[in-house]
Amino acid sequence: MQLPSPTWLVGCGNMAGAMVEGWRIAGIDLSTAIAIRPSGRPVEGVRTVTAIGQAGPSPALVLLGFKPQQLDSVAPELAPHLTERTTVVSILAGVEAASLKQRFPGAKIVRAIPNLPVAIRRGFVGLYSDDIQADSQSALAQLFSALGMALWTDSEKTLGGMGAVGGAGPAYVARFIDAIAKAGVAQGLPEQTAFAIALETVFGTAWLASSTRETMDQLARRVASPKGTTEAGLAVLDGGQALDRLVEETIEAAAARGRSLAQDARLP
Repeated sequence: MQLPSPTWLVGCGNMAGAMVEGWRIAGIDLSTAIAIRPSGRPVEGVRTVTAIGQAGPSPALVLLGFKPQQLDSVAPELAPHLTERTTVVSILAGVEAASLKQRFPGAKIVRAIPNLPVAIRRGFVGLYSDDIQADSQSALAQLFSALGMALWTDSEKTLGGMGAVGGAGPAYVARFIDAIAKAGVAQGLPEQTAFAIALETVFGTAWLASSTRETMDQLARRVASPKGTTEAGLAVLDGGQALDRLVEETIEAAAARGRSLAQDARLP
């Protein structure tokens, strides 16, 4: 499989770079890609230029991979290079399709929300567009499925939820693993041992859940024997729905920030 020719990677930070790495591992031909980075920092296996004007012929596919706050500084220079055959895929958090269409009226607009594990092809990519046909959706789904699970939605509100859960989720899982490891150290474990146990426990539990298709409650009950040590710990997490409430507040904070970014990007 090959990226559409040509493909412009406008900005290639952590998330866009993770996508490129995932495509490389998947064997996707990156020879048609051009990374546009003002820093000039090279992207492995991809021709890199420092300015849009150096990228060459108008692109078939554009991946917007810069910060949402940079949209109005990038759009005026980028828009004249786009045509009706260009599909703009935006991974800009919160920026709505209508806001993108205002900046790039001649192009087809797709929003994508990936997460960091796309770098190892175990990621998630949420996709939304009201601007492309079914055959184009299928082609993009195939491209993004190379990175993990690709899921189309017909609602930007749902896409926002996907971003708050799937896009931001790896950061929260990382914090949880770290918290388990710190608690292990408090119980007298060496730091490296505690971290290794915490990481393998989360990894193994996720793999087990994926393999058996059991619910999380079923898995928890399999571990917790009546009046045992695990049940005592679960009483803390479950008491007053402490964990559920904390996670819900965390996800809502991410979603609220996405709504704020959407508002900031709307033109009068």
